Amino acid sequence: MHTGTTLTQFIIEDQRHIAGASGDFTALLNDIVTAIKTISNAVNKGALIGVMGALDTENVQGETQKKLDVITNEIMIRHNEWAGHLAGMASEEMDDVYLIPNRYPLGKYLLVFDPLDGSSNVDINISVGTIFSILRAPVPGQAASMEDFLQPGTKQVCAGYALYGSSTMLVLTTGHGVNGFTLDRDIGEFVLTHPGMKIPADTREFAINASNQRFWEEPVQRYVSECLAGSTGPRNRDFNMRWVASMVAEVHRILTRGGIFMYPRDTKDPSKPGRLRLMYEASPMSFIVEQAGGLSTTGYERILDISPENLHQRVPVILGSKNEVEVVLGYHKA
Repeated sequence: MHTGTTLTQFIIEDQRHIAGASGDFTALLNDIVTAIKTISNAVNKGALIGVMGALDTENVQGETQKKLDVITNEIMIRHNEWAGHLAGMASEEMDDVYLIPNRYPLGKYLLVFDPLDGSSNVDINISVGTIFSILRAPVPGQAASMEDFLQPGTKQVCAGYALYGSSTMLVLTTGHGVNGFTLDRDIGEFVLTHPGMKIPADTREFAINASNQRFWEEPVQRYVSECLAGSTGPRNRDFNMRWVASMVAEVHRILTRGGIFMYPRDTKDPSKPGRLRLMYEASPMSFIVEQAGGLSTTGYERILDISPENLHQRVPVILGSKNEVEVVLGYHKA
């Protein structure tokens, strides 16, 4: 499909590739897109409408919530609960499954989302985003239980993220490649600007929070030390290191120019073998990365093959350019 195609047209044409898809899927995506436009507006206006700063509350992960965490969560719910496309929703910001109110019809899909990924950066004007995933409800038209959401990433119908930066972008996969759309504010439409996004197999750029180095396992210690040794070390080439602390920004950079992102297993907190949420971050981003030709793993298993044990399960994440991820995997197997 050519650049300049609107997202609505793209979804309608792409739907033909999705087994069992109907107008419900197109309408659901349109509702998600409307929510993303609303969030983009709130993020861009920021302090002008008094939505910056932290609250005195914590989410289920024990993280201090930003005002925008709560506001964006409400936006996602409000725009997606009413139309009859969903049997339930789950959010990083909510302890339990969100049940569709009785006054609305129930549908055949489940929506999982992180309404504002990287929100710790929002007060300092660094790119943040929204991550979402669509699953099929096991029993269409029936209120979803927690167990209904505990599906491996391979079961995703669609995954995407919005990036709120110098422009607002939406990156999307339905299992047939990855495409990027940019919000044209003059017409209020997302327009295809990055068709067929592919991650280069090779890279000289890695992203990791180096302050946790003392807690990393030996395979990651080895990989990073060899990257830092550069052309004088066993890799015989120099690497650059990046760290934004916003998964959407990190993955978008990798989709655009290649790279490897690592939030590996460590010993910092033995109760948390990983830091990123499987359902809200790792699984949808892994679907996108694999569809763009990259790899995504915990270091020990493919992320898309993991069946969640609970709504807020955390996992280690190593994803990005295929050849570099394979190097790290090789060190885990050594």
